[in-house]
Amino acid sequence: MSWSIRLPNGRRANCSRRARWSRGPRYLIRDRDQVYGEQFSRQARMLDIQEAVIAPRSPWQNAYAERVIGSIRRECLGHVVVIGERHLREILSKYVDYYNGTRTHLSLSKDAPMPRTVQLPSQGRVVKVPRVGGLHHEYRRRAA
Repeated sequence: MSWSIRLPNGRRANCSRRARWSRGPRYLIRDRDQVYGEQFSRQARMLDIQEAVIAPRSPWQNAYAERVIGSIRRECLGHVVVIGERHLREILSKYVDYYNGTRTHLSLSKDAPMPRTVQLPSQGRVVKVPRVGGLHHEYRRRAA
């Protein structure tokens, strides 16, 4: 069985019964933005997603999302002129790869979420590899 839902941005998302029960989110923490209307809440209930609405003007109640959004704004979008939705998706995709694979996180003892291997001096000299279109860089050892 297949069906579709209309998202808050007006687009449609195709769903299937199997996808509905196998791996979807169980909870949605959201703010009180007007984009989330009764239709959105009804669709969330149809997908067995329980909504948790945070208190007005209380971004600390959704601290993880606020932190990620702030990092994206400070480290990426504040330095780029976005031309359109496709360009934005491309930039964000590259930033997510950088964020999870290269960027250091203090909570992970200055490692990335996807652990990196130790590169010994015998593996060559250090070279700079551009990431996110040259906005950030990764430093790796390359054989001469």
